[in-house]
Amino acid sequence: MPPLSQQKKDKITEQILHHLFTVSPQAIFTVHISKEIARDEEFTLALLKELKHRQIIVEVTKNASGKDYLKRRRWRLSNEAYEAYKKHQPKQSTQPSS
Repeated sequence: MPPLSQQKKDKITEQILHHLFTVSPQAIFTVHISKEIARDEEFTLALLKELKHRQIIVEVTKNASGKDYLKRRRWRLSNEAYEAYKKHQPKQSTQPSS
């Protein structure tokens, strides 16, 4: 299989960030992200690690009980990335239309 261009990787990364924004503040597992964007888990994990290195997303290493995950990983947008992403979203009216 031919390697993906950087432009295509950037588009896939945008899909990941959009999905994390829509479920924010919930942290979701790598497997759920890969299913949502219809990509291989290993490829998705590589992109997630790159985003973590760039401090756009945060890896959640503990479950709700405070125990460390051994094999699974959850991810969420960093607070700064969430605020930046939120600024670029269209404004939605909070009043019901009549």
